[in-house]
Amino acid sequence: MRLLLINGPNLNLLGQRETSIYGSSSLESIELELTKKAEERTVELDCFQNNFEGALVDRIHQAIGNVDGILINAGAYTHTSIALRDALLGTQIPYVEIHLSNIYAREEFRHHSFISDRAIGVVSGFGVMSYQLAFEGLIAYLHKPE
Repeated sequence: MRLLLINGPNLNLLGQRETSIYGSSSLESIELELTKKAEERTVELDCFQNNFEGALVDRIHQAIGNVDGILINAGAYTHTSIALRDALLGTQIPYVEIHLSNIYAREEFRHHSFISDRAIGVVSGFGVMSYQLAFEGLIAYLHKPE
């Protein structure tokens, strides 16, 4: 099984920015921990982060025929990007939306997601554990009998 983890804008600053909201773990440590978990489960995990919307769209397109599922923390693009939504829908690859913070307990503009209605699941508000929960949920979904 092959999975793709996509992280959007400003997530490269995890561990440095707004630690009261996002915690003190770096993106590198989150990716390392998830990669170890993937290896234990004999899952291939590719991690990608970019601050540019077009680069994220391109990486989603490249996933066609190469991955079985996508884990995505689109960052602020969650609330603004129809392009990311269209890319995810165009691939027809199952995906899980991830947020470190509880977006519904934050500013009003963060309450709307352009990608959640077509995601197989949304994990929000559990800090670093959101990634682990999303990973386990996606694997369970991909292993379910047809």
